[in-house]
Amino acid sequence: MPGALTMAVPDLSVSFAGLKLKTPVLLASGTCGYGEELGAHFDLARLGGIVVKSLTRELRAGNAPQRIAETAGGMLNAIGLQNVGVEAFMRDHLPRLAALDLPILCNVAGATMEEYETVCRMLGDARGVAGIELNVSCPNVSCGGMEFGVDPALTEEVTGRARRAYKGPLLVKLSPNVTDIAAIAKAAERGGADGLSLINTVLGMAIDAERRKPVLSNGFGGLSGPAIKPVALRCIWQVAAAVNLPILGMGGIRTGEDAVEFLLAGATAVAVGTANFLDPQAALTVTAGLGDWLAGHGVGAVRDLVGGARA
Repeated sequence: MPGALTMAVPDLSVSFAGLKLKTPVLLASGTCGYGEELGAHFDLARLGGIVVKSLTRELRAGNAPQRIAETAGGMLNAIGLQNVGVEAFMRDHLPRLAALDLPILCNVAGATMEEYETVCRMLGDARGVAGIELNVSCPNVSCGGMEFGVDPALTEEVTGRARRAYKGPLLVKLSPNVTDIAAIAKAAERGGADGLSLINTVLGMAIDAERRKPVLSNGFGGLSGPAIKPVALRCIWQVAAAVNLPILGMGGIRTGEDAVEFLLAGATAVAVGTANFLDPQAALTVTAGLGDWLAGHGVGAVRDLVGGARA
């Protein structure tokens, strides 16, 4: 109507670890395949970015079924890093992803320091890779199966070796299955990380009472979804106080208000994961809800929320 005030559209753009994101909402690794699967449901260019599923040097078949189980407030998965291998990804998937108007980040996993280095170096030479997310929740076969991400020294070393092999934006994805996540974050920072992703899944299991056996074939799996949101917020709060790196927050985000909470805790951007299995357009729902929350609370730019709960 004439004379009515027009509310300015909130600015959702953020700068994250050297990347310019049109929105702070990305697709989380392991929940959207190589991104293309969701392209049938919406224009992927509306996202802030995509983090593709873990890539290893060679093809991996993953664990035997059953490897997914629904739980109260979430799901357990023990996929076992199934993937086509980095060469097949670069040949068969990356060209189409590179044509999209958004950053594509590659999650990298490995069983040895050398595998991490090799995959990072190969991706560094590939057109269309905007950054790497280092998955340090992998057993190091050279150390008797100890995960890289539970020991500060191992975290610092694998981050440093990846840093020397790859010159673009490098994120390290942290596990909540540690005694002191801030110590692991500091180790990644010393190793040369440009940013951090957290949290990875929480170790859990499910029991089939009728069969009197674990539901998952290998017993344990990673719990994700709304059930782990309080854990994720706590970890982000602790890490944001310990390091000077931007954080990509994840863990049970379903709504715009969820995203706001993660930003207030200290995240600069967020990733939507398990919600994608319920609704392929979950990331767009979160983005719209975030914009509505900002407009409704008179916040002009989403970046003004980062760390705001500490004020």
